[in-house]
Amino acid sequence: MILNITAIVIGLVAIGLFIWSIKDQSMTNNLVDGDVRAMENCYKALMKDFTNYQVETDRKIVQLEKDLEYQNNKFNKRIDKNEKELPTVIRNVVGHIEFARPLDKK
Repeated sequence: MILNITAIVIGLVAIGLFIWSIKDQSMTNNLVDGDVRAMENCYKALMKDFTNYQVETDRKIVQLEKDLEYQNNKFNKRIDKNEKELPTVIRNVVGHIEFARPLDKK
C-alpha cells in the first residue's frame, strides 16, 4: 500500500516536472525568438545603411569626375587660348626691345 502511494506521488511529481519543463522551454523559446527578431531588424537596418552609403559614395564619385572633367576642359581651353595669343605677345615684346633706346644715352 505504501509502495502504491509512493509510486503515485513519484508519478505525479514526474508529470509536474515534465509540464514545468515544457513551460520553461516554451518561455525560453519565446525569449530566443524575440532576440532573433531583434537581430534580423538590426541586420536589415545595417544592410540598408550600407546600401545607402554605397549609393551616396557612387554619386559623389560621379559628381567629382564631372567636376574634374569640367576643370580639365576649362584649363585646356585656357592653354589653347594662350598658345594662340603667344605669337602676338612675342612680337610685341620683341618689337619693344628692337626699337628701345638706351636709357643712359641722352
